[in-house]
Amino acid sequence: MKLVDLATTIRSKNAGVDHITFDIICRERAKFERVRDSGALSRESVAKLFKVPLERVTDFVVFEPANAVKFTIRRVQPSGCKGETDMFGSQQYAPLFDVEIP
Repeated sequence: MKLVDLATTIRSKNAGVDHITFDIICRERAKFERVRDSGALSRESVAKLFKVPLERVTDFVVFEPANAVKFTIRRVQPSGCKGETDMFGSQQYAPLFDVEIP
């Protein structure tokens, strides 16, 4: 099953000018536990998925009270710099849709 079929919310947004944060939230506890326990999401898998060095994944948190997985990636350049294609960081989450959750 794909992550997009299990999560209610998959989003990205700015976390200051130098970071983009991602939220994956499941409404149902069983779906969250499936995502959490699958091992499909980790700092390493996120770095690989977004084609960034592991050091740029600054945070990776499983937040049980909200049935959520959250992670943050440091930007190459600050938001709003010349050549920036997504100033608000709100269009970076799409690669997460196709993550396979066993």
